[in-house]
Amino acid sequence: MTSVDKTATSAARTRIEPDGRAYLLVVEGDSSSLFHLPRDGTIVIGRASEAELRLTHGSVSRRHATIRIDGGVAQVADLESHNGTRVNGEAVTAARTLSSGDVVAVGDVLLVVHTTIEPALTRAVLAEASWRRRLAEELERALTYRRSLAVFAIDDVAIGDLTPEISDALRLIDVIGRGENGQLLVLLPESERAAALDAARRLADVLPPTARLGVATCPADAVDADAIVFSARSAARAAAPRGIAHPADTVERIDLGSRSVLVADPAMSRLYALLERVAASTLPVLITGETGVGKENAAFAVHHWSKRREGPFVVLDCSAIPPTLIESQLFGHEKGAFTGAHAARAGVFEQARGGTVFLDEIGELPLEMQPRLLRALEERVIRRIGAAEPTQLDVRLVAATNRSLEDECRAGRFRQDLLYRLQGARVILPPLRDRQCEIPILARELLAQACARDDRAPLEITPAAMQVLLTHEWTGNVRELRQAMDFAAVAAPDAFVEPSDLPPHITGAPGSISAAMTAISPPVDVADPTEPPVPSASSFRAIADELRELERRRMVEALAATGGVKSRAAQLIDMPIRTFTLKAKQYKL
Repeated sequence: MTSVDKTATSAARTRIEPDGRAYLLVVEGDSSSLFHLPRDGTIVIGRASEAELRLTHGSVSRRHATIRIDGGVAQVADLESHNGTRVNGEAVTAARTLSSGDVVAVGDVLLVVHTTIEPALTRAVLAEASWRRRLAEELERALTYRRSLAVFAIDDVAIGDLTPEISDALRLIDVIGRGENGQLLVLLPESERAAALDAARRLADVLPPTARLGVATCPADAVDADAIVFSARSAARAAAPRGIAHPADTVERIDLGSRSVLVADPAMSRLYALLERVAASTLPVLITGETGVGKENAAFAVHHWSKRREGPFVVLDCSAIPPTLIESQLFGHEKGAFTGAHAARAGVFEQARGGTVFLDEIGELPLEMQPRLLRALEERVIRRIGAAEPTQLDVRLVAATNRSLEDECRAGRFRQDLLYRLQGARVILPPLRDRQCEIPILARELLAQACARDDRAPLEITPAAMQVLLTHEWTGNVRELRQAMDFAAVAAPDAFVEPSDLPPHITGAPGSISAAMTAISPPVDVADPTEPPVPSASSFRAIADELRELERRRMVEALAATGGVKSRAAQLIDMPIRTFTLKAKQYKL
């Protein structure tokens, strides 16, 4: 009679941990017993004392066969036994994979396989370069077909920590990568934001206690490979041990008293840290960057962090002042100093006494005024137009420009010595298109602000609309993004912002401006074209009022079409830039 050696079975369990769900039913005649199989390992079957499954029947060889289990997949192989090994009646000549219900004949002993283990396929772990190539392919597919994907970055988990439980928490289509900095990276194709967060929670439950998981999705957070990986890695750094964080958790809100600035890009974080250090000095500061990039906020940060924070912060836009008035705006004038000077007036340098003067668009300062400004800065005194006595200068100067002042100097339009005097410290702000991880964060914040101003319930940006925002060039930078969100807050008919609710210069779709204007303005009744109009007395208005209304509307349309770039908007409606700037202030655009 066949029997299973219980001692051998116990020894096997000490060497290889059994799974508990897979076993062999060992049958001979009217006797049977169970032998539990491990998830991984090799079982030797035979009469030898060292066999893990020891049998005593005479038809069984000393080392008859093996069953090898790897990740839940079991294979049987014959060890050149005397009576052979069969599976379901067929002789085993090479390793054969077993399935639940298979009957293995070892000599005259039958082993019935029972398992509920699903084969755990071995996962390839890609090097970061290979993983990024796969990410780029999936991103292209997602953007082309308007699909979603997610990226996980996992800190404090080594490749050796990849347990079957971690593998089981992921899908077979998910791709694991080994980051060059030691992080694990996981790509989850076809994953909406909600599904990605569910997967992250399942994964967090089986990660080591110190692991931190960051989640970023396309297109909700980024559409560029570098940006989405950066967002996920930044989120992982912000997560608690065994916690989950999102890109929104990495946002830094810099409090500047009456203002606040949202920062998520590391370059912007470093620049604001530099501005805080520079603010402690007395150096003049020159801030450069494209239009709408946030130069005034940076200038205000210098004022707020300086010893002059209790003093005034006075702004003068050099591009908005006619050349004949710029001297008076800077230095002031006495009563009767020139035609129209009916009263004395202090210039910005006097208005800002004890505080900071911010000269925006300093590159537009007329060449003939530059020597006077240079002399005032060097001698620390100013003189009002028509005044006999000078006034002591007591201000911190911050200037900004969207031009290359070096190019302006070479062209003879800006003085080299004034440039040297202005750039005691110089800060260059990067354009919004180079801060992709900030676009979703800023878009949601600006949209929320626009809805609050209009007393409208909060709106949500759909993935399709976010993809449009993330792929736009943003030549007008944050200012253009703000105007786009202001537009969307008016144009969106329901609780979601779709691509059709964005300005036409962003989507390329015609007609959106007129739709938004219809939403802003009350409807106008159109008379039957076959009948001559019969205006009522109440329909007449002053022509000047109607002209101002038309002018304002055309300026709004031009700004929307150019992303808020004033110079381009002025060109569209053939209006001088200085006139356009003055009227924009009058109309509160």
